[in-house]
Amino acid sequence: MIREIIVWGDHFYSLYNQLDIKVKKKIDYVFWLIQYTEKVPIRFLKYLEDTDGLYEIKVSTTFKEIRILCFFDESKLVVVINWFFKKSKKAPKQEIELGERLKNEYLEIKKRRR
Repeated sequence: MIREIIVWGDHFYSLYNQLDIKVKKKIDYVFWLIQYTEKVPIRFLKYLEDTDGLYEIKVSTTFKEIRILCFFDESKLVVVINWFFKKSKKAPKQEIELGERLKNEYLEIKKRRR
């Protein structure tokens, strides 16, 4: 199974570029798993309940839990849209709302291009 991962917008890279190399390597490893593993373990990729198709990519570091919001477009394309440091059990509502807004923007632009 090969999935394509794209990053849409600048939300992801604006923070990713500030991370140290060890954290970037962990994120890159989880992205690799998502690209090449047919059934990705839930500890790395989880559907977010009560959302419009958003998933969170989970990356654990020594000091931080990183959550990267994404969604599937046409089954094999994973679109990364935003990320945040997780500080509690549930994903922050404002991050979910931002993720859904960015997803809708992506789909609207894609629709206009056709």
